[in-house]
Amino acid sequence: MTLKTLRGRVAFIFDEIDFDIDQIVGVKNIKITDIEELAAVAMEAYDPDFRNKVKPGDILVGNHNFGYGHPHYPPMRAMRHMGIAGVVCESFSPGYWRGEINMGFPQATCPGILGMVERWDEIEVDYDANEVRNLTKGTSLPIEPLSDADRGTLSAGGLVGYIKQREAAGKNGQQQEGS
Repeated sequence: MTLKTLRGRVAFIFDEIDFDIDQIVGVKNIKITDIEELAAVAMEAYDPDFRNKVKPGDILVGNHNFGYGHPHYPPMRAMRHMGIAGVVCESFSPGYWRGEINMGFPQATCPGILGMVERWDEIEVDYDANEVRNLTKGTSLPIEPLSDADRGTLSAGGLVGYIKQREAAGKNGQQQEGS
């Protein structure tokens, strides 16, 4: 199955190893449920003007074990609301990875990504070629291939869509066998 290629600017680079995504909104704001209020506080500690700079399709880049800690959903909900299309990291925390893939949010593991990009470079994540390309600099690196289940989950827009597709495929298979 083909996944949409992501193309956007590097909106921010989280160079900290074991980055806890709760820091995106601040731990004191983690229980905010209103998406506008959540987005308003997102990235204040890193770039107070982030919300005005980010464009739909932009991509976040991170270091090793990105998403370490408790994988709370509000920080990435805020990022998606502002237009962030995906995340490319050296490596991901397993709990974060699973949660965001299940939400249908594109991720890519790309060893060496921190040395290949700078903030605002335009990059492309090609899941079919298993490659990240820095279009600004004309360089590229391989990404770790997604499992079939992760590809299917992203293609279906998240775990709920993936399960519904699999159930429908199973029913269609049963109908064909019984015909």
